Amino acid sequence: MKCVVIAAGYATRLGELTKNFPKPLLKIGENTILGRMLDDIDRIPEIDEHIIITNHKFAPIFEEWVNANTDLTDDTDKNISVQSDKTVVRYKKPITVVDDGTETNDTRLGAVCDLLFAMEKLNIDDDMLVVAADNLLFFSFQEFVDFAREKGSSCIMCHEQPSIEKLQRTGVVELDENFMVLGMEEKPQVPKSHWAVPPFYIYLKKDLDLIRHSVDNGCGKDAPGNLAHYMVEHTTMHAWPMSAGRFDIGSLDTYYEAVEKYGK
Repeated sequence: MKCVVIAAGYATRLGELTKNFPKPLLKIGENTILGRMLDDIDRIPEIDEHIIITNHKFAPIFEEWVNANTDLTDDTDKNISVQSDKTVVRYKKPITVVDDGTETNDTRLGAVCDLLFAMEKLNIDDDMLVVAADNLLFFSFQEFVDFAREKGSSCIMCHEQPSIEKLQRTGVVELDENFMVLGMEEKPQVPKSHWAVPPFYIYLKKDLDLIRHSVDNGCGKDAPGNLAHYMVEHTTMHAWPMSAGRFDIGSLDTYYEAVEKYGK
């Protein structure tokens, strides 16, 4: 299973803080947002590689970060798997940085097209854990992977959201008693459930062909939720109810709040 980190956005809502620096690499205490996430994902036995898809502006910064966190002491050199000049080793699994070639927010490919770009460039033909790197998570992705194995289907995450206003700004799913997804809407004015969908997904190898042709068949390009919505309509999907919370860093205020609460 590949871990694919969607990190090609320009985080314009954080202003000067991310004008020339990627949001996933902002510090929360002694670690970064992305580092905290990969600390967990790297321990999952099924994961054999981390792939960070980013833009041309930020790719050198991600590469510098990966190099700074590469540990070749002890016997870790046996884990080296050189796949390109952008592949290095962090933790037990290699990390590959993919540059999508864009340099401005106006020319960005969009999250779905970035995933397709990485799949094509690296010839990905494996199960994928696809994540957005702007959240702090208080559970392990191992639980999500185990759920997908149990269900034998591609999966999304979900959590109960009591606020109608917040549901109107996110993806919302309807589920049956076995957590199979019956339908999904993006930013519905009248939500059909209180199950909100955060930007974390598992797409199994058997569904990759659907993904490869998704945009050609009308899937939206901008948000990772666009692909989840498309997949719900074309294959069997299940939704894993998060076992604990998350903290979404989407603005300057929420970033400074995260630093205050979790950076000590």
